[in-house]
Amino acid sequence: MTERFATATGTLPAVPPATRRGRVGVFVRRRARSGWARVRSSASHAALIALCAVGAYAFAETVLGHDQPLFASTALLIALGFNREPKVRKVAEVAVGCTLGILIGDLLMLGLGRGLWQAAVVVFVSVMVARFLDSGSTFTMQMSLQSVLVVLLPIGEGGPFARSGDALVGGALALVVTFLSPQDARRGTVHQLQGLFDAVATVLRDLSRSLREEDSRAAWMALVACRGTHSTLEEVRKELKVAEEQATFNPLQRSSRSFVEDVSNAADRSDLAVRSLRIVARRVVTALDSGSFDDEHRERLAAWFDEAADAVDVLHRSLVEPQEEGRHRSLSGARDALGAAAARLDPAQLGGGSIHGEALVMLLRPMMVDLIEATGASHQAAVGYLPRV
Repeated sequence: MTERFATATGTLPAVPPATRRGRVGVFVRRRARSGWARVRSSASHAALIALCAVGAYAFAETVLGHDQPLFASTALLIALGFNREPKVRKVAEVAVGCTLGILIGDLLMLGLGRGLWQAAVVVFVSVMVARFLDSGSTFTMQMSLQSVLVVLLPIGEGGPFARSGDALVGGALALVVTFLSPQDARRGTVHQLQGLFDAVATVLRDLSRSLREEDSRAAWMALVACRGTHSTLEEVRKELKVAEEQATFNPLQRSSRSFVEDVSNAADRSDLAVRSLRIVARRVVTALDSGSFDDEHRERLAAWFDEAADAVDVLHRSLVEPQEEGRHRSLSGARDALGAAAARLDPAQLGGGSIHGEALVMLLRPMMVDLIEATGASHQAAVGYLPRV
């Protein structure tokens, strides 16, 4: 008979501990899978970086006539990088840092000469200037790195300040590439929105199931899952910053401006709705633990949570519509779906006459107002869907 051990939800077969060789094999396979995933997702950007780095070198060499303009390629490679932070600001910050670091190195080298102690002075001055200009660690690192390279590497035929021009070429080309990037500004935001609204709809359906099965543990797990949406909301906001920069500066992405505005409003209102949903889930746990709901009451509330989850799915599909006209038309349909669920939030009827039931319904009302406002409705219009109390 297989040996088993007890858990909070039952018993499971006892699994023998993995050997050292087995753990190493699992680690290697996981690293290989994640590595290949990064390679596949980065192939197009790597090709762009390679072409632009060579292009910056060729431009500085053939057009400007500089000898071995390595800093043109270096500045571009560092500026483009693989960051998912707001790209335009990041690229500009790194490009300026590279150029200033090289310029400071050139200026100090003219007065101090080249050598090890001069390099130490150059790095110190570069760090101090960088900390004065900007609080970012990346900016400081780029200025100090480029300045020390200027002092330690031999001067080219074009003179000391040719290297500052090379860095300026690389940084400028990196900015141009970032401005004119053909990537879809919506893609990252759409992906994160799916995670957010899928999580909200799942929590609502889990609360429905916990009411039907009178299982407070399921409601508690829904509460834990709801608390986990905070990180997803932060990712949505981060992707929105990237999309906003693309829509503002990239002429190829101007059509995404309305999408950014609609999703920014939806993210703000959804944040408030999720906060209310956490309180709702906690209330459901308490009510089930105390046995406050009878069978009919639990079924009515469960059906409402299912209806609200379906309406949240409609809201998600509406927000990710690519065309502005279709998105606003779909958001109108989502508003009607959410409004229909909100119209049933009468504490006297849906609450079943119990204190716990009426308190739960009253907590659901502000959550639904926030979700309706996420469709673009005004606060007054959203409140208008609620029955009077």
